Amino acid sequence: MDELFSKRLSELINNSNYTLDKIEEYVGKTNATISRYASGEITGVKRSTIVKLANFFKVSPAWLAGFTDKKYDDSDNKQVFPLLGTVKAGYNYLASENIIGYVHLDKNISNPEEYFALKVAGDSMQPVLYNDDIVIVHSQNDIESGQIGIVLIDGDEATIKKIIKHNDCIELIAFNSYYPPRKLNKDFKIIGKVTEARISKIFE
Repeated sequence: MDELFSKRLSELINNSNYTLDKIEEYVGKTNATISRYASGEITGVKRSTIVKLANFFKVSPAWLAGFTDKKYDDSDNKQVFPLLGTVKAGYNYLASENIIGYVHLDKNISNPEEYFALKVAGDSMQPVLYNDDIVIVHSQNDIESGQIGIVLIDGDEATIKKIIKHNDCIELIAFNSYYPPRKLNKDFKIIGKVTEARISKIFE
C-alpha cells in the first residue's frame, strides 16, 4: 500500500499545476515532507494526511491509499472518513492497516481529520443500531452524560454504548434489554462520540 500511495501521490503532483507551497498550505506538511511522501522515503503515512491530500487533489482517499483502482468518487462535495473494522487497545487503531474502507458524508465539516467511521458488531444496540451498520465518530476523550460513545474496556475491542456518568463511575447502557447495564470505575477509556449512524455501505 505504501508503494502505491507514493507512486500515485507523485503522479498527482507531477500532473497538476499546484506548487508544493500550495499543497503545504492545505495539508499542513512541509515541502520536504510532501516530497518524501511522493518518493516513498516516508512510509506509514497517517490516514488524516492521506484524506487531506486526496481532498486537495479531488481524488478518492481509498484510491490514493492503494485500497482500490477507482480514482474518483461518484459524487462531488462529499467528505470522506476512514472506516475501521475493529478498535482495540494497545496499538494505533487509526493506523492504515486497520482501515477497511471509506464512507462519505454529505455535510461539510471543518475538521474532518477528527472523525472516523466504525462498523457496529453485535446486537447490543438493537433496535437502533444493527450488526454491520456504520457510525460516524468524533475522536474525543470525554463525553456528556447520556450521549452515545465509543469506549475501550480492559484492552478489549471497543464497545458502542449510551454513557451515563456518576460521581465515581460511568454506566454503559445497551439499547437491547437483554444486556444489563455495566458500571466501570477503572480500566476504560472513552475515545469518541457517535455523531451519526447509517445502514452499512462499506465502499460507496
